[in-house]
Amino acid sequence: MPVPGVVNSVRPVRVLIALGGNAMTAPDGSARPQDQRAAITAAMESVADIVGSGAEVVLTHGNGPQVGNLLVKNEIAASVVPPVPLDWCGAQTQGTLGLLILDALEAALAARGHTPRVAALVSRTLVAADDPHFAEPSKPIGRYLPVDEAAVMIEHGQTWQDRGEQGWRRVVASPEPIECLEVDAAQVLLGAGYVVVCAGGGGVPVVRASTGDLESVEAVIDKDLTAAVLAGQLGVDVLVIATDVDAAVVGWGTPEAKAIGAVSARELRALAAEGHFAGGSMGPKVDAACRFAETGGRAVITSLNRIAGALAGTAGTIVTS
Repeated sequence: MPVPGVVNSVRPVRVLIALGGNAMTAPDGSARPQDQRAAITAAMESVADIVGSGAEVVLTHGNGPQVGNLLVKNEIAASVVPPVPLDWCGAQTQGTLGLLILDALEAALAARGHTPRVAALVSRTLVAADDPHFAEPSKPIGRYLPVDEAAVMIEHGQTWQDRGEQGWRRVVASPEPIECLEVDAAQVLLGAGYVVVCAGGGGVPVVRASTGDLESVEAVIDKDLTAAVLAGQLGVDVLVIATDVDAAVVGWGTPEAKAIGAVSARELRALAAEGHFAGGSMGPKVDAACRFAETGGRAVITSLNRIAGALAGTAGTIVTS
């Protein structure tokens, strides 16, 4: 399927597609292996169309449900074996989802008559050791537990908060992404004609120690904010933040709800300041789109099946400087 505006430039348009959680799970949020495989297979059909049009494509993805599954296993086994650190969970899910994406995208490309060249990188993202979020962990992850079960995890050094009737829930830091460390490898692969999957789940967070060495840390980086950083580092032309709605909306859930089309970063930030975008869902996507647009790029928030229209400038919330 040709995508207007992609193959008519001097060089291929470079696109970074940030896949939301809906691309990794069933419509009801189920994350059984068969649910994940089916969702990713469907998502890669849209991605294969973009690759087939001649664009250079980079993929990143969320990993919340997958990490959540690993955390449950940690909790169940905590009295027998030490819990796997959160940074390890991030790396494991990058590998698992990377495998599923490789299999699905290669098959979709082959079905279209293209020679599949896809690579997945286990990727780290640099954050500041003195990021203020480390002093006050506030990002909730995983499920709620009764106090006695949470106490076992606290003994292993985790931070849990009492959330009232719902129970106790783990909280971690969510520092700002500074730099994606595997960007050079991604550039080489893109230059060799590969679709590159990297920075999954926002990347495994690492800090630079006083010795200069890199150390991974237990934290969660917003994957859309990392996508904006990676897009800048790779010189991406268009950042597509793929979610489960066709566009960002003002007045969500009200009779006055209205989809946002073309908009400047300044206008979109003003709408965000008015409280139109929920902090746990559309808010980070809007922030990431604005950050990239403010550097001179074009960002689009839209659904998976409208990515082609997003690149052509006919679908989604299109954010420019």
